[in-house]
Amino acid sequence: MKIALGADHAGVSLKNEVKRVLAELRFTVTDFGTKSDKAVDYPDFAWPVSKAVATGTHDRGILICGSGVGMAMAANKIAGVRAANVLDIKSAQLSREHNDVNVLALGAMVTTTPIALKIVQVFLNTSFLGGRHERRIAKIAELERRRDV
Repeated sequence: MKIALGADHAGVSLKNEVKRVLAELRFTVTDFGTKSDKAVDYPDFAWPVSKAVATGTHDRGILICGSGVGMAMAANKIAGVRAANVLDIKSAQLSREHNDVNVLALGAMVTTTPIALKIVQVFLNTSFLGGRHERRIAKIAELERRRDV
């Protein structure tokens, strides 16, 4: 599985931990930055990660900022991306099973590293259940195509 990874300055330390663990688990990872704790703007990193997932060059994306909120908001502007700001393990499981989330947003300031790493593992190892949930995912895709707003 190919993983697109990105973070802003607030998430770079956690991103590096996630990257290390993903490498140990033998995932293929593309790190879209940032590489330092110098202040940057999170949409600049949400874009390439989300584009990689939406175009299919990567299977899933992981984005990290201070709260996870900004990254999720930016990622969800890209058609084909279903991003969720996940703060706990159960939400990670349900976001995959019910919502087929393909981009995980984590908050480095609100989630401990051990919990974040467990969330990542659940996100990557949980399958979409399909069934009744497929109808709802199709409705989300339809919202992306609407032009009557």
